[in-house]
Amino acid sequence: MAKMCVAIAAVLAVTALLQTSAAQTVHVVGDSLGWLVPPGGPIAYETWVDLQTFVVGDVLVFNFTTGEQDVARVTKEAFNSCNSTNPIFLETTGPFNYTLDAAGEYYFIGTMDRHCYLGQKLAINVSASAGPTPSPQAPTPTPPRGPVTYIVGDALGWLVPPGGSIAYKTWAYGKTFLVGDVLVFNFANGTQDVAVVTEEAYDSCNTTTTIAVYATSPVKYTLAAVGEYFFTSTYSRHCNLGQKLAINVTASSSATPPSTTTTPTPSSNPSSSVTSPVAGGPSAPPPQSSAPARAVLGFSSTLLLIALAVVH
Repeated sequence: MAKMCVAIAAVLAVTALLQTSAAQTVHVVGDSLGWLVPPGGPIAYETWVDLQTFVVGDVLVFNFTTGEQDVARVTKEAFNSCNSTNPIFLETTGPFNYTLDAAGEYYFIGTMDRHCYLGQKLAINVSASAGPTPSPQAPTPTPPRGPVTYIVGDALGWLVPPGGSIAYKTWAYGKTFLVGDVLVFNFANGTQDVAVVTEEAYDSCNTTTTIAVYATSPVKYTLAAVGEYFFTSTYSRHCNLGQKLAINVTASSSATPPSTTTTPTPSSNPSSSVTSPVAGGPSAPPPQSSAPARAVLGFSSTLLLIALAVVH
């Protein structure tokens, strides 16, 4: 009986180890941006964090050039004040991998010059396990408002951004785009243009076929219909280097995006002040596979049978 208990305990331990290994996720901090002073300040890393789920056992990868950046783990108080005088640890050699070994809050900053004050700081919350996905909350209605004019990229303008496409993702994050709003693309004539493209062309940076192209700055683009809009540039490699913007437009703050895709019709004579064609709706996400879970369960069952056979 004692041998059987030991065998079962061993199987359970192996199963837990396998599940932990399967659940581990590697998070590259900032994705293509890496770990540096981000364009636009700390919202760049705040935006990146909002797209992640951190669980015990996951790994953070800080990609940076040795001698130009560093990464320090600090307390919450030191994070808020950008005080790097007494860090929990300091790493000066990049790239650096950090394993999240406990649940709780983690705070990281760059200690060089004024890097932390300029936005090189990261705060995350780590859960003990992934757990079930919470049910989405019903959106809170927002009072009606008039059309808003958005300057794309603000002071950055419309160009190949430093750090890649996260610059325009950061700019769009948290903004509500409604029908009637206007996007203004500021750029130097002859060096950039604005191309309206499909989602497929946006994802692949294929600008051989476009919905419309506007080459005279500033381009004032009125969002005339509900749906998703995709913008990039037809200049060589500009899209691949991050000059691309995707937004979702709703009829009101509580509207539900469309579930079908329609092909927009470009205007016959594009000009610097334009009204948008009809944009397509979001595509459905791919189904999640349960194969890894079935594999772990099957392997654990096999180990249990072997253990019982050894005992007998």
